[in-house]
Amino acid sequence: MVENILEEFREDLQEFYDMTEKFYNKEITVAEYKGFSGGFGSYAQRGGERSMLRLRLPAGEVEKEKLRFIAECIEKYQIDMAHFTTCQTIQLHNLTKDTVCTLIGEAMEHGIITRGGGGDFPRNVMCSPLSGVEDGEYFDVTPYAKVAGDYLLGFIKKVKLPRKLKVCFSSNKKNETHATFRDLGFVAKENGKFDVYAAGGLGIKPKFGVCVIEDLEPSKVLYVVKTMVDVFTAHGNYTKRAASRSRFLQDTLGVEGLQKVFRETFEKNIKIENLDIQEEIFNTYIIEKKKIEDKAKKAVEEQKIENTKVVEQKQKGLYAVHYHPIGGVPEITFFRKLYEVIKDMEEVKLRLTPEQGIYVVNLSAKETEKVLALTEDDQGTEFERSTACIGADICQVGIGKSRIMLEQILKRVKSENFSNGVLPAIHISGCPSSCSAHQTAAIGLRGGKKPSQEGPRDAFAIYENGSQKQGEEAFGEELGVLAVEDIPEFFVEIGRTIQKEGMTYIQFRRKYPEKIKEIAQLFCEDKQ
Repeated sequence: MVENILEEFREDLQEFYDMTEKFYNKEITVAEYKGFSGGFGSYAQRGGERSMLRLRLPAGEVEKEKLRFIAECIEKYQIDMAHFTTCQTIQLHNLTKDTVCTLIGEAMEHGIITRGGGGDFPRNVMCSPLSGVEDGEYFDVTPYAKVAGDYLLGFIKKVKLPRKLKVCFSSNKKNETHATFRDLGFVAKENGKFDVYAAGGLGIKPKFGVCVIEDLEPSKVLYVVKTMVDVFTAHGNYTKRAASRSRFLQDTLGVEGLQKVFRETFEKNIKIENLDIQEEIFNTYIIEKKKIEDKAKKAVEEQKIENTKVVEQKQKGLYAVHYHPIGGVPEITFFRKLYEVIKDMEEVKLRLTPEQGIYVVNLSAKETEKVLALTEDDQGTEFERSTACIGADICQVGIGKSRIMLEQILKRVKSENFSNGVLPAIHISGCPSSCSAHQTAAIGLRGGKKPSQEGPRDAFAIYENGSQKQGEEAFGEELGVLAVEDIPEFFVEIGRTIQKEGMTYIQFRRKYPEKIKEIAQLFCEDKQ
């Protein structure tokens, strides 16, 4: 991190303090404050009585020192809610005016930047959560994601973007970060290079990304990032906010036009910029990698661990434990408990997932058992690992209470004792913004309203048969709108139908491709 950028961010804090004071004194409106505070990674929650703060964590990685800081802040400021987000950050919620103002500065002093965490800025750079430790990946993209994250911080005060810019890296075809349909995605290949996708995105009028560069040398990553900023600022829509995200460049320039502009700008930047990533930047990473390999050699003789929450790393002898609290909201004491367990474990760190979970990586078998003991509330079933945005009870722009909806569904389904795999992981968004990626889920829900004789009722639109997997990307088909009270029974009916067939959801969907739609229609019918 360049120190002069950090110093500039520190100088900005007084303005944040002043504007936050004005907001809580009712001197400026919610909209005025939102337009300002988002650039600092903070928003007022619904009702305007409390704030949230989004901690920027490049590549979704949380070292032990940062985990300790978060745990200490939770205790010091009596924070009662933390949320793992789909952009691999951690949000702290229900903060008072004084707490959010204090925390934003303290976080910076502990290497956690919140600047640009919201608003029309480059957001947290995402990365495949097991990159570097997952067997079968093409190569470790983590160091490139971190370098790109640092580089993008330099644009926050220098460039006015039309809207936010989301950049991500993917190390395998799981495409967990949605690299083929983000604003800018780097997709690792077997040959050790990247294919680059641009101008994709979910939400209203979603679009898959356009492949703008093939076989990019990893050392040229920053030239591509600079090119994306240049193309977006030159051709993005600054006048119509609803059409200002990068995916609309496909409409204004056309796919071939976008490819042409992007490639020409890239070639220009190659000639005039000096942005090659030098190998020495990765010296610390190389040293860490060697330590992990040495630890694996010592641990390889330990008893092998088999558990649905455990992944065997490519460094044989080491493991990663997956933990997914319901809705991405763990018990608030979890952070302290986890830190106390791992603080003396060598090379152990956290990786946040894009689906609101975490991996604790580089664990020996004995260490794995200790971490597993903290995760008993996660049963490891596919359906319980569903994703939901924070929801309209907290989010100002939300329509549906996504997290609460998920809790109600899980509570009702649990009594049915379905086998694991009978129901897929679902994704619930409170509004069309698709923060949970409901549009590419096996089954997705999007908050809205349903007309009735008594007036509009809380409801969710149902989407089915989406996919994020590279090479199989698909947007789900909207099947109709279900009233909130009918949705738990909708999933019970699906589960009962599939359980009776003795299949998993995937097997059932393949054999009976129209059946989920038929079940949805039964629940979409008006009950007068």
